[in-house]
Amino acid sequence: MNQYDKAAEAVAYIRTRTSLVPSVAIILGSGLGSFAQQIATDAVIPYAEIPHFPHSTVVGHSGNLILGTIGGVSVVALQGRAHAYEGHPMESVTFATRVAKLLGAGTLVVTNAAGGINTGYRQGALVAIADHINLTGTNAALGPNDARFGDRFFDMSNAYSPRLRELAVAEAARLGYELNSGVYLAVLGPSFETPAEIRAFRTLGADLVGMSTVHEVIVARHMGMEVLGISLVTNMAAGVLDEAINHSEVLDIGRQVEGQFTALLTAVIPKI
Repeated sequence: MNQYDKAAEAVAYIRTRTSLVPSVAIILGSGLGSFAQQIATDAVIPYAEIPHFPHSTVVGHSGNLILGTIGGVSVVALQGRAHAYEGHPMESVTFATRVAKLLGAGTLVVTNAAGGINTGYRQGALVAIADHINLTGTNAALGPNDARFGDRFFDMSNAYSPRLRELAVAEAARLGYELNSGVYLAVLGPSFETPAEIRAFRTLGADLVGMSTVHEVIVARHMGMEVLGISLVTNMAAGVLDEAINHSEVLDIGRQVEGQFTALLTAVIPKI
């Protein structure tokens, strides 16, 4: 069975649980899943119940598909994601994004926990993604193209919507803080980067580093979705500070800034 048919089968199952048609899809990264509590819920479906849906094994990723509304806008929230470093093939890593589009979502809000390469950032900062560098060694659109999803060759000039980024910056200012913009660089993981790698990434123009997001954005753009990306700087990247990096710190910082993160997305989504 091809990926389109698998996604259609997943959508058919979801439709047995809710008639809601989402206009916005939200992928919640490590430590950010509690945002789902802001959704006026119509249905909560564990990934394990949805045909062909991949299961995340990472602490901090609950594994639920949540459909409902925020400020009157219909949304589908992915409470956790599958990562390539878990051993998932790229088709599985991007499957939820494909399903969200077939459910009706035209906009993708993708979030992640990231390491701060830019020394002007601090732990706990939120950063709007302006562009990305894909150093994972692969591309989610690799293989035979299914024209039902999109064209074989597609533009990535504005992979992250300037319109949505400006909206997020304006809403952050209204909430009383500056939302910086930056370039996100993706690696395969699961090991954190070495100090030498971080120095190289900084030379390339990266402000943030992480192990997700770029492939979801690639398939979103393949399908014509408009994308807003938000990174939470949960730690400074290797070599920036003289201390070790660990995943529990990622989750702790997520909990500390969940109020600010929630307020920003709650303000932005009704205006998309």
